[in-house]
Amino acid sequence: MIEYNTKRNKLVIKEYGRNVQKMIEEAMTIEDREKRNETARAIVRVMDQLNEVKDPANAGKRESMDYWHKLWDHLHIMSGYTLDIDCPFPKPVPKDKEKEVVKPDYNKHHIRLRTYGRNMENIIMKVASYPENVRNILVRPLANHLKMMYLIYNRNSVNDSLIAHQIEEISDGKLTVPEDFSFASTNALLQMANSNSDFYITPAKKKKKKKKKKKKKNPTNL
Repeated sequence: MIEYNTKRNKLVIKEYGRNVQKMIEEAMTIEDREKRNETARAIVRVMDQLNEVKDPANAGKRESMDYWHKLWDHLHIMSGYTLDIDCPFPKPVPKDKEKEVVKPDYNKHHIRLRTYGRNMENIIMKVASYPENVRNILVRPLANHLKMMYLIYNRNSVNDSLIAHQIEEISDGKLTVPEDFSFASTNALLQMANSNSDFYITPAKKKKKKKKKKKKKNPTNL
């Protein structure tokens, strides 16, 4: 009967192959402890021979206790840490197969107006929490600042009443731009934004390519 890989147990350490895996599985079924210990020692010797075949340099490692410790650890790992034998080295401790994935804590707070971003929205809400006399003072420069931010992403003129409405919307009605307030002009705000280019993202200006003047060949140099 043909034995398919899909029906076989999963290879834990592929370097040793299917036969070593079967030998270990067979050793786990031996009830006599002494025979089980003897079988385990024989399997470790086979693992050592396989290592030498794959890399002859491993033969020189036999004098090292770390080398044999590694083989016995592999034996326990391939048995799923369930092989009960008298091991010459401390048995390895099973590692967690699946580490808990720590998902980043994204801010799921909805941004009402993406033109201004989350930080600006937080500033507006903070100003809205101040006493009324303080709100009435801060709402004026805040209104001009929002207008300038709006113009950075939209070079067309913007209706001042739109900015006033947006401030009131974001602040849940706690900030109101006075009717007698005069917004700064579009040109003045754009000049201010350009002078503070480190703080505002403005469209990159296209560099004009300078046409190289062709040098006329001197006939005397031909």
